[in-house]
Amino acid sequence: MAPIHGENLARIMPDVANEARPALAGKLDWVGMGEIDIPISIADDAGNVVRSPARVDAFVNLVRPDVRGIHMSRLYLHVDRALGAEPLSPCSLRRLLKDFLDSHSGLSDQAMLSVRFEYLVRRRALVSDNTGWKGYPVTIRAVLDRGQFSLELGVELAYSSTCPCSAALARQLIQENFAARFATGDALDRDSVLQWLGSEQGIDATPHSQRSRAQVRARLAPSFQNLPVLEIVDRIEDALQTPVQTAVKREDEQAFARLNGRNLMFCEDAARRMQAALDADERISDFWVRASHFESLHPHDAVAVATKGVPGGYGPLD
Repeated sequence: MAPIHGENLARIMPDVANEARPALAGKLDWVGMGEIDIPISIADDAGNVVRSPARVDAFVNLVRPDVRGIHMSRLYLHVDRALGAEPLSPCSLRRLLKDFLDSHSGLSDQAMLSVRFEYLVRRRALVSDNTGWKGYPVTIRAVLDRGQFSLELGVELAYSSTCPCSAALARQLIQENFAARFATGDALDRDSVLQWLGSEQGIDATPHSQRSRAQVRARLAPSFQNLPVLEIVDRIEDALQTPVQTAVKREDEQAFARLNGRNLMFCEDAARRMQAALDADERISDFWVRASHFESLHPHDAVAVATKGVPGGYGPLD
């Protein structure tokens, strides 16, 4: 028997997804591909382009209960072509989702894309002239639902939180220590007090601090032309005031200690700060924030969640 080559091979290849009927009929909410490895680029408002490896999920729904499957390879090829051609933007994401649906005409009327990557930014030190790289996990989720486009931007960032209760208790111990060291009625020598305050014996209690995590999900209004990753990160870091640092010299560490002392906060305070910062931006139609403090006092976390409170929008358990 002669070997089969070229067109003959392609012609006789079975297409089971198209030709076979499902054993059980039923519509499917989402069908597609998860964890696609692909490089992406994203432009900020200043025109700078950030490139990063990403993981992509690409899905359409299946409205035909009698059809066994969708065309997976079409989704992959659309993703590969689109994300390699231009930076991510609301417009490019909408076009890509429309390509998903056009290639599945009669099968699907909803499309979804999720992109997860690390957004690397070079950050300046607080005081010194040093800089260092800082990464922010980002998730972009775009949906085209019967012609209606929606876009969600999610970011995570680390910050430091110093417990107000612990700070008050530490201050009380320092007061008691001072009272024991400098008896009532004795004349106080300024230099002696300053020397004592600068010693380990003088500050014998410190409040507990911990690395903490802010998680933000924001639904973007159509007025955004670009994806405002750094804009939202900066807004949240400005609200919290104590983002973790990169390159640190002693003067930077001292400045960071001052920032923590001036921004004592429970997780409730952190969540309210983020809530107020995002609520002030009318271009963000809805948001969900979570403040998680990885307690150094407890083996569990302290957590607070806040939303914009839009009817039918994010709920606290989303």
